[in-house]
Amino acid sequence: MPKKVDHDERRNHLAEAAWRIIRRDGLEAVSVRNVAKEAGMSLGSLRHYFASQSELLAFSMRLVSERSYQRVEVFQYSGNPREDVERLIHELMPIDEERRAEAEVWLAFVGRAAADPAIQALKQEVHNGLYSGFCQMMEYLDAVNLLRQDLDLDREIKTLHALVDGLVVHSVIYPEMVTPEDMIQLISSHFDKLMA
Repeated sequence: MPKKVDHDERRNHLAEAAWRIIRRDGLEAVSVRNVAKEAGMSLGSLRHYFASQSELLAFSMRLVSERSYQRVEVFQYSGNPREDVERLIHELMPIDEERRAEAEVWLAFVGRAAADPAIQALKQEVHNGLYSGFCQMMEYLDAVNLLRQDLDLDREIKTLHALVDGLVVHSVIYPEMVTPEDMIQLISSHFDKLMA
């Protein structure tokens, strides 16, 4: 009886091979041949899952965002609104090796977005989803009366989004200057200033 293959698992395995190449050699080194070799598969096997390099790259990029969304979906709420919001934000930041890999790969794709309409569209979709998430977090804190009443909520949502994006970029580019502990502390300090 032939071995049953989990196609989703195989596609994820190939995307993760692409991530390793991106982190080690850069996005320009990702080719179907290099990914097949990295994944320990034949080129023909890879083509069974991805018809083109563009399809492989799009799937690899989407998988980065899906992993973050999956962590958020299974997030265990403590019942402390501020603590929960801060911990949710941590799920989006490179505070461990898994999230660091995702951030490095994501930033490589973002750099390519200007030249690739498919990547540009996905980048915009993820940006909009993150912004919506920050809106929900801040509106939740406001609804439970934890935020100062004098705040301009729209401006504070944009500020929080920019702060998180900036910390992610800085921690990837300058990991020795922006550590996971720094990111956690800076997010907490930011919320200290917003609290009623």
